[in-house]
Amino acid sequence: MDQTLHQQRIDLACALRWAARLGLHEGVCNHFSLAVADADGLVRGDRFLINPYGWHWSEITASSLVLCDADGTVLEGSNTVEPTAFYIHSRVHLAAPQAVCVLHTHMPYATALTLRENGRLAMCEQNALIFYGRLAYDEDYGGLALDGSEGDRIAAQLGNASALMLASHGVVVTGRNVAQAFTDLYYLERAAQAQVLAASGGHRLRTIPEELQRRTAQQHMQEYEGLADRLFDAYRRMLDKQEPDYRS
Repeated sequence: MDQTLHQQRIDLACALRWAARLGLHEGVCNHFSLAVADADGLVRGDRFLINPYGWHWSEITASSLVLCDADGTVLEGSNTVEPTAFYIHSRVHLAAPQAVCVLHTHMPYATALTLRENGRLAMCEQNALIFYGRLAYDEDYGGLALDGSEGDRIAAQLGNASALMLASHGVVVTGRNVAQAFTDLYYLERAAQAQVLAASGGHRLRTIPEELQRRTAQQHMQEYEGLADRLFDAYRRMLDKQEPDYRS
């Protein structure tokens, strides 16, 4: 197996295992995918790794991941792809060049924000400011993604943003690689959790001046990629000690 593809399998398996540990998953549903290069070495979004249908994320291994193409043909692996997973991820990978890694979850606190009328992640807390100017919002729940049209709609709503809050549904978080996307997923849930807890009981949220929001977001951008790499390295080290079978 190509060494780059093998490492990508390991990274995606690591992200799925840690999502289960952190309670970001839902049963055997939700899905993570990673676009991989074709024979010419280019990442076009038409070939991607994705978690297999019916597997709990805590049991995912690198070899259990499915490699499929934009038509849903399984290129590597003996498992299958859940239909909504295919229709969401295939369309987002093709439509959004920034979406090399695509993570879709129903993680509880971020999803809670999508259940509110005009629900927004308020720029009132340090972790939330990581996402200043980087979030898109879908205001129209489209039902289960059981055809390409719903996947296309989701991709269009994402546009050039890093993450999309899906009305009455959950989130789609994207990144240039697994480490970046998973770090965003983690901090988005932490920011949403802080907001939900702070607003409980009807409490008003603090406000941060717009210029300070912008400046703090720029500070995050300067340090953030290094943070993502360090955090994901730590995740791999811990799994290497505690659940080394994820690499198999």
